[in-house]
Amino acid sequence: MSHSRADTEELVRRAAAGDRTAETELLVRHQSRLKRMVTVRLDRRLASRIDPSDIVQETLILAARRLPEYLQERPLPFYPWIRQLAIEQVAQQHRRHVKALGRSVKREAVHAGYLPDHSAVELVMRLVADRASPSDDAARQELRAAVRKALDQLDPQDREVLVLRFLEQLSTTDVAEVLGLTTAAVKSRQRRALERFSRYFEEHTA
Repeated sequence: MSHSRADTEELVRRAAAGDRTAETELLVRHQSRLKRMVTVRLDRRLASRIDPSDIVQETLILAARRLPEYLQERPLPFYPWIRQLAIEQVAQQHRRHVKALGRSVKREAVHAGYLPDHSAVELVMRLVADRASPSDDAARQELRAAVRKALDQLDPQDREVLVLRFLEQLSTTDVAEVLGLTTAAVKSRQRRALERFSRYFEEHTA
């Protein structure tokens, strides 16, 4: 379910004035978006150990503790703030389970721009709609490698725009808030990123 920025800002205003009902609604209204973000960012190798819903719940508990400070300082719009808490929880869980998953996972730093292989492949499937998903392991490995090479050639912020728009499914306005850009800049970066990604991807799959 989507919520307008104006609705969220009104809840922030009411919560800052001491409205406890507004505080509760503010914390839970973005659950579905946070779960989608966690699912996109969480390494699939952790799936048997960690449920994205659990990370979201931990995020909400942490946000509840930090909400009075947030309401006083308001360093960011609300969704980018609570989303960043969720990113931190994903990174924490990743660090907690690296020993069980071996060195290959330990080498992968988790941060706001981190994208596991399965999400990278999902991204390209959304961007290149006429390409069928390969059925055999060798083809999937080749596709993952091509996706990675194409994504790695993008400017990090351009790459993040694609992830936020097509995997986290945020609106242009939400992406602008998360990245601290204007909506015009987001649209420009998205257009440029799509053009460059398509060109790089075609080069690596030719």
